[in-house]
Amino acid sequence: SALKELVENAIDSGATRIAVRIDDGGLARIEVTDDGCGMSPEEMALALERHATSKLPDDAIEQVATLGFRGEALPSIASVARLTLESRKADAAEGWRRVVDHGAVIAEGPFALPPGTRVRVEDLFGRVPARRKFLRSPRSEYAACLDVIRRLAMARPDMAISLDHGDRRILALQG
Repeated sequence: SALKELVENAIDSGATRIAVRIDDGGLARIEVTDDGCGMSPEEMALALERHATSKLPDDAIEQVATLGFRGEALPSIASVARLTLESRKADAAEGWRRVVDHGAVIAEGPFALPPGTRVRVEDLFGRVPARRKFLRSPRSEYAACLDVIRRLAMARPDMAISLDHGDRRILALQG
């Protein structure tokens, strides 16, 4: 579910290329890098705040143009993992990095990276053993991650998307 949310955020950012890297089926690390619109430091801070949003403008489902508000799931993920968010807008001289460890901001500041966003999730449910025990084996979680990426890639054939598991390139689709 975390991977799906992160890739949907990348799609909503207008990305043309999305690179996904997972380790141990996503249990050790999930990383999503895109070349989308990027975020300013202020937008990053807001994206990591808990808030409620609606996908239905004026109660008209026909007008929904995104997969959700960018960052809607980020505070939830950051509360149960170590989340590193790095982003740079195309017109910005430098990017910004913010690290949240199980809900607490532990580092932030300027960071060099190309335009776009990179989100890294590590130690998922590391401090919440009651939730971690409900995760399946790394092999099963890997299969679920691969399924999510394949489905999203089929929905957006115009987008280049890659998936690496550990040191192996599993999927490389050109848009």
